[in-house]
Amino acid sequence: MWKEQYNQKKVTAEEAISHIKSGDTVAVGGPGHAPLLLVDTLVKHKDDFRDVTLYQMDPREPIGYLAPGMEGHIHHVTSFCSANNRGAVASGQADFIPCFYMDKPELMRSEIRPDVAFIHVTPPDRDGYCSYGAIVSFIPGLVESAKYVIAEVNDQLPYTYGSSIHVSEIGCLVEVSRPAYTVAPPVIGEAECQIGEICASLIEDGSTLQIGIGAVPEAALKMLRGKRDLGVHTELLGEGLVELMELGVVTNKKKTYNPGKCTATIYLGSQKLYDYLDHNPRFEVLPVNYTNDPRVICRHEKMVSINACIQVDLLGQVNSEGINGKQFSGIGGQVDFIRGAAMSPGGKSILAFNSVTNKGISKIVPTLPPGTAVTTSRTDVDYLVTEYGYARLKGKSIRDRAKALISIAHPDSRAQLTEEFEKIFFKL
Repeated sequence: MWKEQYNQKKVTAEEAISHIKSGDTVAVGGPGHAPLLLVDTLVKHKDDFRDVTLYQMDPREPIGYLAPGMEGHIHHVTSFCSANNRGAVASGQADFIPCFYMDKPELMRSEIRPDVAFIHVTPPDRDGYCSYGAIVSFIPGLVESAKYVIAEVNDQLPYTYGSSIHVSEIGCLVEVSRPAYTVAPPVIGEAECQIGEICASLIEDGSTLQIGIGAVPEAALKMLRGKRDLGVHTELLGEGLVELMELGVVTNKKKTYNPGKCTATIYLGSQKLYDYLDHNPRFEVLPVNYTNDPRVICRHEKMVSINACIQVDLLGQVNSEGINGKQFSGIGGQVDFIRGAAMSPGGKSILAFNSVTNKGISKIVPTLPPGTAVTTSRTDVDYLVTEYGYARLKGKSIRDRAKALISIAHPDSRAQLTEEFEKIFFKL
């Protein structure tokens, strides 16, 4: 039965976008592994549409809807910035919605309310269910809230377990065959290795980890090779996980919730990672309103979250999303996991970052600059790590917080930080 439905729903990309009308809202599944043919075809036929709102979170692949001439045809809205849409958000060409990552599915249902969903899936299994591949994110919520679902069916996506969509739930589909989106490994320097080593020293055997991708998280993963029976419950995971599983470091045996499986909502890395994921029952890729729900996270004993940040002031307020008053990234799942780890028996949350920018400017500042959003409040912050050590802020007074933070700042910044704090507040 489903095979007959599948064949009846096959169309060209041009036929697929004919279901969109001027004034519609179109939401794109992602981030990464986006249904690029559908997006590109919509852009190519822009003159057929007026005032289409296109929601896409963190567009990592090349996009054309922000090019000159799109005004009045396609308007971009997002809740997470990347290199591709950062400038458009800063200039006001595109709009940004602040939102916890956990709340993205509800955002689809209650605020975005898409007329059409663009999604990217694998070919169906023997029962007619298509996998979402390496990224589930908010896509199930998008599918539930959209009036019409258009799918790109790609035979090069990895087939994963945990979340799927039946052929009967898809309005029409376009078959494609292209490699999955890959991420190059980060460059890990001496400072990142030092930070990773300090993070690893805070992680006990049998802990369950949330850790992202990038130089500092990858360095931390490399420093965990001597640990035992680690588990994974995370938002986003990259390349370093495969090596830890092959070494027997990550076993998921000691997870006190969903044991035996790596749980995430996004996997991003090389083709090697996707080959490892493909039809591998040790991995589950689940919706973000499950993976990032603090009520789920805290069920894991010894839950440890490791996230990055851009700036920290001497009160302990954390900026993880803006630079010079401009949106650089987004809120993401940082607060979701910090709060979940705080409620976990034996849990810890770690914010890890280089002490200075690549221009030598201190990331620990007396106060956050005007216009800077506070991503993580000072009352939520637990451990902060730089290459100079760690500072634990839980239970510390304002004076002791400042002293602890200054102690892990770059040595060249410490005297000025002390002077500025005493000028604004009181003697240390």
